[in-house]
Amino acid sequence: MSANSRLTIAAHALAWIGLYQRQGNDVATSEQIASSANTNPVVIRRLLGELRRAGLVESRRGVGAGWALARDLGSINLLDVYEAVEPGPLFALHRATPDHGCVIGHGIQPAMQGVYEGIEETVRRELSRVSLEDVLRDVLATPR
Repeated sequence: MSANSRLTIAAHALAWIGLYQRQGNDVATSEQIASSANTNPVVIRRLLGELRRAGLVESRRGVGAGWALARDLGSINLLDVYEAVEPGPLFALHRATPDHGCVIGHGIQPAMQGVYEGIEETVRRELSRVSLEDVLRDVLATPR
């Protein structure tokens, strides 16, 4: 099973836009952000579209087209970003209903559901504690 990097790439994009705007620029292009994240601009555009729907960024069309923050980095936390790009739960139960005639099949979903709910609650609480301002501060403090 591979790890999902959507939250990381979305946080990267938001921190990049925030720094770019602080440097006096109005909007950032998906190509600029993609270059920093070393990914395809289409990946960035898709994520930014989800972030726009969540009210975290705005897009501008025409001359000077690009992306800008809709809110200050300090008012956006990682839970906001997570909810924008990861709409489902962290863990899922079986796609097909297990055999309820089997002792394990009968009890596995209720047993795992409680575990998953606790993990989800912990993850959400921790993500809500970290703002994108915190992320940018830590990025800038990282030695090169």
